[in-house]
Amino acid sequence: MTLHLVPIRFRDASNFVAMWHRHNLPPVGCKFCIAVADEDGVLRGVAIVGRPVARMFDNGQTLEVNRTATDGTPNANSMLYAAAWRAAKALGYTRLVTYTQANESGASLRAAGWRVVAQRPARPGWSVPSRPRKANGSEHMPRTLWEAS
Repeated sequence: MTLHLVPIRFRDASNFVAMWHRHNLPPVGCKFCIAVADEDGVLRGVAIVGRPVARMFDNGQTLEVNRTATDGTPNANSMLYAAAWRAAKALGYTRLVTYTQANESGASLRAAGWRVVAQRPARPGWSVPSRPRKANGSEHMPRTLWEAS
């Protein structure tokens, strides 16, 4: 199967994430989205890139791949991660990060040339008295921080 990059609107990328992502809902916003389609034009995967969730990373030069989702097509995810880094660099950004959960191998990220930056321990949740938050499904899960290189 031959894959190629295609543009996609945030609304359509969010709908794809809602249908195919294993454990997260679509993010609330983005800087840009990228999609991959097969030779027949069938959408096979999307990446949504936005501001970093971690406030310490939100320096104006860093973006985060907030979501990727595919229908299981081989190489679609690694193609999205590589394209997201090329697009971020073309827009003037100097850093692109993402996270995987402990039960995810990161094979697509390694194939796209990304590297592990840190291991993050599980958190009991994101809500604190000064900043209440609803549970989003990533609580109690160790994570790996990745950076495009």
